[in-house]
Amino acid sequence: MVARELGLRYHSTGSIFRSIAAQRGLSVEELDLVAEQDPSIDLEIDGRAKEEAMRGGIVIEGHIATWMVSGYADLLVYVTAPFETRARRVSERDGIDLGEAMRRIRVREEAMRRRFKKLYGIDIDDLSIHDIVINTERIDQETMVRIIVTAAQEIMHKRSQNHGGL
Repeated sequence: MVARELGLRYHSTGSIFRSIAAQRGLSVEELDLVAEQDPSIDLEIDGRAKEEAMRGGIVIEGHIATWMVSGYADLLVYVTAPFETRARRVSERDGIDLGEAMRRIRVREEAMRRRFKKLYGIDIDDLSIHDIVINTERIDQETMVRIIVTAAQEIMHKRSQNHGGL
């Protein structure tokens, strides 16, 4: 939605990860565990995100995308919600018990935490590199999009003013 509003391309690292999981006949959680032993999976996905960011004119979405593209991005946004809210959403989306949703999230996040710390030295709990952090329990999707689009437009406007007089 943000990319469409801004007239930019869109790239989802999560979609690529889910596609790899499906190709291998694995769940996303299982592929997370495989990726802990096989860094080539993350390196390929994250390398693609960096390449896209270097080309510019794109919105990139993914769990660690902001860390991967921070040197090339104009705006770094982290979208989150409290654990219980995320678990409820996963439960509803996947038609599973709330306890199972909580278990899956814990397994996945712990695997990602270990993987990205080992591979890149990233602490995924440190959100300080982000320009904006949005809690989607309190802010609905429409408002979230409006916040991000407004910030991005302001950055693009300032950049065009700064480069216009050269």
